[in-house]
Amino acid sequence: MKALGTQSFRRLCALVSMGAVAVLVVIACFGGRWLRLTGFLPRHSNAAASTTVHASGSAQALAPQVAHPFPVVAIEPRHENLSEMALLGKAMFYDRALSGSGRMSCASCHSPANAYGPPNDRAAQLGGVKLNLEGQRAVPSLRYLDHNPSFTIGPTTIMPDTDAPDVPPAATNGTVAGAAKNGTPQVAAVPAPQGGFDWDGRANTLQAQVLGPLLDPREMANRSIPELANKLRRAPYASRFRDLFGPHILDNPEQLVSQALFALGRYQSEDPSFHPYDSKYDWYLAGRAQLTAQEMRGLKLFESPTKGNCAACHIDKPSRDGVFPAAFTDYQFEALGVPRNRALALNRNPHFFDLGLCGPTRADYRKQTNYCGLFKTPTLRNVADRRTFFHNGVFHSLDDVLHWYVERDTNPRKWYPVSQSGRVEKYNDLPLPYRINADVVDAPLDRKPGQPPALNDAEIADVIVFLKTLSDGYQPPSR
Repeated sequence: MKALGTQSFRRLCALVSMGAVAVLVVIACFGGRWLRLTGFLPRHSNAAASTTVHASGSAQALAPQVAHPFPVVAIEPRHENLSEMALLGKAMFYDRALSGSGRMSCASCHSPANAYGPPNDRAAQLGGVKLNLEGQRAVPSLRYLDHNPSFTIGPTTIMPDTDAPDVPPAATNGTVAGAAKNGTPQVAAVPAPQGGFDWDGRANTLQAQVLGPLLDPREMANRSIPELANKLRRAPYASRFRDLFGPHILDNPEQLVSQALFALGRYQSEDPSFHPYDSKYDWYLAGRAQLTAQEMRGLKLFESPTKGNCAACHIDKPSRDGVFPAAFTDYQFEALGVPRNRALALNRNPHFFDLGLCGPTRADYRKQTNYCGLFKTPTLRNVADRRTFFHNGVFHSLDDVLHWYVERDTNPRKWYPVSQSGRVEKYNDLPLPYRINADVVDAPLDRKPGQPPALNDAEIADVIVFLKTLSDGYQPPSR
């Protein structure tokens, strides 16, 4: 039952007692296993990677290809064949009437045409009853959440698991930034926060993740559960709730909203467009596409522990058993100390700071100061198609992002404001006591002012070309 999670399983039991249809029980109980058998989720191959390379037809030089030391993940045709539960969730996903303004749906910020991310280059999207309030953070993509683990604090080797813990994991002492990810012995010195949904990991299930925007006064701006329930009762698909959950489901606001959230979660789980795994890099791993010489150079720089070192946090290999495709995230939390985005409305207040894991949105670790400034590492899939980067949307191009990474410590004056006394205000989006949490151990964040950056301009260009291979929708050459 791990594919469901504890809360979802309890909800399922309640549905069965209400006489829910048998097909719902099959779908929910068997979760990912049933979906794979029916073709909704990908099957994975443990066969050795093929050494046969098929020409891509590119006019660029092609790099030598090598056999992969890990199982390939087979890519199969994906067909949208959703359950009735998921179809209900889909109807709600595009329903603007579920917002306080009546003009905003889930798809407004999580655009299908933009990999379920924001449709524009705003640092944060506008919402609220009048669509004039700016959100607190940049909108993350809803793609590739299918293997997202629950929030935990523990060893960095924990495998993804969607069972939500009954209570929040106990906090630990010690600076998370002090545990390097480049293979040094101190990796396990400090248990790492990891998992959960949202930038601060506060939601443990897709259902809980959906509820946040629905009630946030800066987003879809429903004032209460009963108000949201009233909108569901008036929706053109209201009868589907009775069909799936029984004749009295519309009479109980909390139960109605709970099942609506469950349906939205099923839509994201079942619809293959939320996790297509069909980028050029996926086809490369499957032995069906070839990287150009520049793409291969970028990949090597991406993986190099002394150069880009990107793969230390953005894991680019599938699990050795072939169960988990390359996620391009380790699901952990990191304090990077990105510059303050003064364009954000909330940041006009000099006393406001978004501290990620320790608040202000998340409340359970507010007193755990060694977690202040930590945000969840996002997947890099489709990153080349994004127009805002980091939790505060401070950058709008990959070129700026990568130059900041390698110049944060070698040339901080370029990226941070300078005080009247001439002192660089490094990590200026964190209060002074929490700046110690910023990672200064992992390359390329381990250098000193005046040292050469870990990547030069040409190497940054190579990494960006590689990152473009992570965009979905690649069509491999025919065999």
